[in-house]
Order: sequence, then C-alpha cells, then structure tokens
Amino acid sequence: MAQAKLPGWVNAGLIPALNLLTAFAVSGLVILAMGENPVTAFGYLIYGAFGYGEAVGYTLFYATNFIFTGLAVAVAFHCYLFNIGGEGQAYLGGLGIGLVCLYLGDLPFWAVLPLTVLGGALFGAAWAAVPAYLQARRGSHIVITTIMFNFIGSSIMTWLLVDRLKRPGSQLPETSHFPEQTWMPKVHELAAQFGLDLARSPVNLSLLIALLCCVGVWLFIWRTRWGYEMRAVGKNPEAAVYGGISPAKAIMVSMLLSGALAGLMGLNELMGVQHRVIINFTNGCGFVGIAIALMGRNHPLGIVLASLLMGALFQGGAELAFEMPAITRDMIWTIQGFVILFTGALEHLYRPRLERIFGRGEAEVAP
Repeated sequence: MAQAKLPGWVNAGLIPALNLLTAFAVSGLVILAMGENPVTAFGYLIYGAFGYGEAVGYTLFYATNFIFTGLAVAVAFHCYLFNIGGEGQAYLGGLGIGLVCLYLGDLPFWAVLPLTVLGGALFGAAWAAVPAYLQARRGSHIVITTIMFNFIGSSIMTWLLVDRLKRPGSQLPETSHFPEQTWMPKVHELAAQFGLDLARSPVNLSLLIALLCCVGVWLFIWRTRWGYEMRAVGKNPEAAVYGGISPAKAIMVSMLLSGALAGLMGLNELMGVQHRVIINFTNGCGFVGIAIALMGRNHPLGIVLASLLMGALFQGGAELAFEMPAITRDMIWTIQGFVILFTGALEHLYRPRLERIFGRGEAEVAP
C-alpha cells in the first residue's frame, strides 16, 4: 500500500506540538472535573517553571539530570535495546564519582573534574556490562537483566552507605561531605565573575557537560562507523551480519556507552547540590529517562527539548501544588503521565490525518 511522505517540519514540529496540546487539553479537563480552573492552574505551572530567574534555574537543573538519562536510553534504543537499567547505572555511577571526590578531593577542581567524569562513566558502564554480555552472548533479554540489576545496585549501595562508607558518628546512610574544591560551580557563581547578576539556583556546570554529551552522542551515532553498526544491528540484525557487522559487538558498545551516560548523572546531583553520596539520590531519574527518550524520538536535540519540558513540569508542578492545594503532587504526576502518553505512546495519533493534508504525493510502496 502507498504511504504519503510528510514534510520534515510536520514530523519534527507540528506532530509533537499537537500531541503536547492534546496532553494539556486532557489534563485541563481533569482539573476542570476537580472543580478548579485549568487556565489558572496552567498559569501557575508556567510561572513556576519560567516566571522568574530562580525558577528557570531549577527547571534547568532538573533538565540536566534528564538529559543524561535520556541520552543513555536513546543510545541503547538505536541498537534496538530497551535499557531500563538507567536507574541502577546512575546510582553506581554516583558511587564512582563519590569515591573520586572523597579520596582525591585534595586535587584542584580542574584535575578532579575529568577524574569524576571518568569515574562516573566507568562505574555506570561496568554496571551495564553484565546485562550487555548476557544479551550479546547468552541471549538473555536485556529488559529482564537490567530490571534485576536496578534492584541489585540499590541493595549494594544501601549496604555500602550503611556499613562501609557512612560518615563517622552519623546515623544517616550517607558519606562524608566532599571537599569544597570538588563542588561543581553554579552558573550564577560563574556569571558573577563576568559581572552578570543571575538568580541563585542549583543549575551548575553539569548542564554544559550534558549538552556536550548531546553533541558527542550525535557525532557518535550518525558520524562514526561504530554508530552505523549499532543502527544497522538495530534495524536488521540478519542484514548486519551479512554485511560483516557483529551484533554482539554492537550490543556491547551501545550498552557500555548507555551505562556511561547514565553514570554521569551524579555530576549534577552529587557534585552540584548534595556534595556527598546519599541514599536514593537518583530519585527515579533513570526511569524518567525512558520517557524522555521516547518523547525526544531518540535524537539528542529532541531529548534536550523533552528534558526541558519535563524539568518545567517538575519545577512548575511544585509551584502549582503550593498555590492550588487541591491539585496535589499526584495530580502533577497525572499531567506528566498524559504528556508521556500523548507524546510517546500515541505519537502517531494525528499522523493519518496529517498525511492526507500535507502528503507530498511521494508514495513509498510497501511490498
């Protein structure tokens, strides 16, 4: 059968916009059914996310976490692997970052930073390596193994933070504070050095690192041989083998890179805000990364935009729950769920109608 070809701006812009508007429309109906004004509610949400400098900073801070975990999921997706172990990989990556800061914290920041990046990436990749090997060599399903490793990682971190790395004299499951020279510089502190007065917020240098990772992922996937091999295996493993590509190698490369990216999330959370390793510091960001990758169509630019959207919902949702107590945090999660549903699972909702309207007449005939 013939399938109309849509212009690029419709695929990349109009369809996501319509899906997003639909998600907010359905959310508005739910808010209206609760007896609240949806226009007022969304006004508070937008103001809470972008209405003043501190709010923008918090939105960018949350978005930074989601960029790392969204990229991690997307890289695996390109090899047709559903890596849902980003939570555990980010958790163990944070351990690598924390160990560098605790034991090499006397070094100057410019020397510590590359070591923490390396530590987070290595620990995250190592935690993804076993599920990757089981998938590549033993045929174990990556979904099952990465789920299991999330729980194993959580148990290991709990044991370490309670029995091995706990701060002396404390009853809390956390390490000692990192030396101050290992703290990630805040954006408002960096701006002050250039005479700019920005609102205080937790957004820090990790945002720049996350954006550099986006560029690196784009170059790797679409401009390198390894990226091509990953995509070839993801599209058609049998054809990839015929072309001389090893699916096992592509699986290992994609999962190791995926785990490394997830492991870098601790740069933002631990070095930027907590300044110590605490229990459950990932706070579900590894799972949110799955939705980010789906909404961003597994493309770095889409992941940045989806992360900004989700960061705005996190930050603006807190403002909304404060200003309108009838709309609880559970309702905020409902709005986020609608956004994920319509921009991810139902992304093709409007495609048939738009193909009839904007179809170029260039038909691709299916065999």
